[in-house]
Amino acid sequence: MIRFDGVTKRYPDGTVAVDDLTLEIPSGQITVFVGPSGCGKTTSLRMINRMIEPTAGTISIDGEDIRKKDASDLRRGIGYVIQHAGLFPHRTIIDNIATVPYLLGWDKKKARATALELMERVGLDTKMAKRYPFQLSGGQQQRVGVARALAADPPVMLMDEPFSAVDPIVRNSLQDEFLRLQSEVRKTIAFVTHDIDEAVKLGHRIAVFQVGGVLAQHATPDELLTNPAEGFVTEFLGGEKGLKRLRFNRELDATEEPAQPEIEDDVEAAER
Repeated sequence: MIRFDGVTKRYPDGTVAVDDLTLEIPSGQITVFVGPSGCGKTTSLRMINRMIEPTAGTISIDGEDIRKKDASDLRRGIGYVIQHAGLFPHRTIIDNIATVPYLLGWDKKKARATALELMERVGLDTKMAKRYPFQLSGGQQQRVGVARALAADPPVMLMDEPFSAVDPIVRNSLQDEFLRLQSEVRKTIAFVTHDIDEAVKLGHRIAVFQVGGVLAQHATPDELLTNPAEGFVTEFLGGEKGLKRLRFNRELDATEEPAQPEIEDDVEAAER
């Protein structure tokens, strides 16, 4: 579990990027940070792995203040996926995925074996292992980025608009694959997007930020669409809340197990 307690980020020029944020990200779930540009969602995400240090307040993981850990050690225990994947162009795909295991001192054989397993898990042909990032499509590169973030089996993953740089068809495919993968690995995930439809599709909970780094509402997708906070959240959702909720409910129905018919008792069946 990740918790923000009264977290503020104020820059030297007086700009407040995040304003007194108190928020809980439940263990094993996806919490999506969504909002317009300049609302503090990415700043909030980057404070979790101390790429940005808060001005005030506390961020804790499983009750431990993250400032008590060495920043490098903290980051190696947190998966991080960014837009455009951020792969090392001079490294092969297998060595890109094995980056954190190498940093943790794993031997090359073990690290590469884990990388090959993860390629299969994220839907990549292992024949691509010795290729370089420029030889892969955008969608394939994003899958490599996800595999790299999972390589050391971190309990926490941070994802900063990981699918926004690909076309809508590939993006939808990546979202579906990501949900399938999360159903298997059950990571605690903070996910940043500016797309409310993506937030509704992927999030167990959604945190809506408004400009100035203020948390406007934190709720489940259904709660958000049914009872949006007045003002900014209602405007941000737009006039298609009903359609969004319909799509959300259809996606829920599609993932539910079909009801199993009851098996009648042999005696009762015979009497009939």
